[in-house]
Order: sequence, then structure tokens, then C-alpha cells
Amino acid sequence: MSSTTNILIVGVGGQGVILASELLSEAAMSAGYDVKKSEVHGMAQRGGVVSSHVRFGPKVHSPLIPDGAADVVLAFEAAEGLRWVDQVKPDGALVVNTQEIVPPIAFTKEHRYPDDPVGQARQVVEKVVAIDAHAVASEAGSSKMVNTVLLGAISNYLPLEEATWEAILRKKVPRGTEEANLTAFRRGRQFALAEAT
Repeated sequence: MSSTTNILIVGVGGQGVILASELLSEAAMSAGYDVKKSEVHGMAQRGGVVSSHVRFGPKVHSPLIPDGAADVVLAFEAAEGLRWVDQVKPDGALVVNTQEIVPPIAFTKEHRYPDDPVGQARQVVEKVVAIDAHAVASEAGSSKMVNTVLLGAISNYLPLEEATWEAILRKKVPRGTEEANLTAFRRGRQFALAEAT
């Protein structure tokens, strides 16, 4: 078994993928791990695909996750979860936000948005946590905290203490939003725990 933990975070531009990968990296470094991160922005400003590889362990040599070796794929958008589902290792997890962002190209004859991306992903991966992170974030105080909700959801699958996450959130989120972000994180964590049982 590998001593390196691999997390692939995917979504579309403007959803907070890069910020989530930075917070995850900070939490892992704070816990004493060697961390490597690689990002692909693509057409991020135009709603294009964004992905970030985050790897941590005692010693990590490459920032890129080998094909099919992600312990967790965190998808900020439903179809992106389906697109990257083959990167989840056999005992890994797909944590997917149920939000659907249909790109303009999906209205052409050559391309179309999948009818049920989460359902299709469940046919490939045994462990799928589907969460309406926008609704959970809104209940916690602000729809802008989707990435905090999703980090809470994946925290159940990572060897990082809840206290480590909370210290990083207190340090990194905008001043005045600390408690709301902690609430969002905890709700995402609780949702994923309930889904897993």
C-alpha cells in the first residue's frame, strides 16, 4: 500500500478548485507531511475545466497522480465527476457536488451533457458521495462556501485531524467568516459521514 495520499480536485473555472487545493495542501503541510501540488487552469476564466493534483506523505517525489491512483476525486461539478471517475482507485472515493454547469458546446449535435452524471459515476465507483454543496453552504450562511463544504466532505477520507483543518480554515478564510466557514466544513463532514453509513 502506498504511503502517499492522492487527491484529484476537478471543476470549472470560478468554482474555487484552486483555493480548495491550497487549503488542502496547507492542512497537509501543517500536519507534517511532504506535499506536492500541480494545477491545470485551462480556460479557467471562461468556465473551462480546472484540475489540481494534491499528493502528500512522508516523502513525495512527483506532483502528478498516476492514472487510476486517486484516493479521492473531489468534483465541484457533476459531469466533471463523471469525466474523471476512472482516476479513482478501486478502494477510493468520488465526492461530487451535484451542481450541473452545462457548457454552451453541450447544445450542439456533436456534444451533449450527460443525462445523469452522478448515476453513471455510481456504475463505475463503489464509493460515491453526492452532495448539494450549494444548498449546504447556503444553510451554513453563504453560497460562497461551497469549497469549504466539499473539503469537509473529503476530510473523512484523509489522514488529517479535524483540528488541523479547523486551524487552517481559521487562518486562511476571509476575516469575519471564520465561524461560518467552520460550520460549512462541519456540515460537509457530517453529510459525507451519513452518506457513507
